[in-house]
Amino acid sequence: QVQLIESGGGLVQAGRSLRLSCAASGRTFSSYTMGWFRQAPGKEREFVAAIRRSTGTTYYADSVKGRFTISRDNAKNTVYLQMNSLKPEDTAVYYCTAVQGYWGRSPYGYDYWGQGTQVTVSS
Repeated sequence: QVQLIESGGGLVQAGRSLRLSCAASGRTFSSYTMGWFRQAPGKEREFVAAIRRSTGTTYYADSVKGRFTISRDNAKNTVYLQMNSLKPEDTAVYYCTAVQGYWGRSPYGYDYWGQGTQVTVSS
């Protein structure tokens, strides 16, 4: 069982940056693929980024590639999402997620989810 707690959301102007953090419980954090999804009002949950458990290989949605960076610190049981050059369309609730044995962009492939943190980007 893994518990995930996101932090770092807030209100920011377009063009600025935010860093989200996700703290995970448990002693096997390094064995999980970690991901970030987001959901805007009236829209489906959307894949943002993922990072492999072992190699640290990363995978991004086209909409954030070059602006967002996912990273992890296995010693701190934490995954990060650095978001630069934010746009109003990045406004959403951002969710941290974890899974073992899956590598992809479908939300149905992930087993554990945090409660989410709101990111609002003003124009």
